[in-house]
Amino acid sequence: MIRIAVLGSTKGTDLQALIDAQLAGELLGAEIAVVISNKPNAYILERAQQAGIETVVIPSKGKKREEFDQEILAALQDRNIDLIILIGFMRILSNVVVQEFPNRIMNIHPSLLPKYSGGMNMDVHAEVLKSGDTETGCTLHYVTTTVDEGPIILQETVPVVEGDTPETLKDRVQQAEQVALLKGIQQFVNSH
Repeated sequence: MIRIAVLGSTKGTDLQALIDAQLAGELLGAEIAVVISNKPNAYILERAQQAGIETVVIPSKGKKREEFDQEILAALQDRNIDLIILIGFMRILSNVVVQEFPNRIMNIHPSLLPKYSGGMNMDVHAEVLKSGDTETGCTLHYVTTTVDEGPIILQETVPVVEGDTPETLKDRVQQAEQVALLKGIQQFVNSH
């Protein structure tokens, strides 16, 4: 059984899709073992608790990046984690964690990388519209120490339609993110 840790700082909308898949028995060969957040009030923690998944809060405020990452690493190792998924995790992991989990940390990015790399959330969707792109989507990639440049696992495309706003685009891209995450986890399980 592949033990998954989800790291998140926000609402965890994509986590809910993983929880639903797990509850429906569709997360074959994998289980979400823990959800870790640097924000004690992040809604992602509440989603996990409602599903009976362990939660851990590791505050990042006032800590050096390596110190915070050492605490994250200890929590992951204590739980024998095989795969880490970043969902709205508003921190950049240092080599402290990355080197211990090579090709075992997945990040979901709300664009078709390399386009809009380094961008976050609504800023990416606003840029897509401003640039007049006819399609966007999401990229699931492995995390390296260079932001948004790790090996791409898969991409899901989403058409940009007339009248789109950053909010409507975000909703559709988020649905694609959920599909990508489930496919990516299954690929990982099948190859391990």
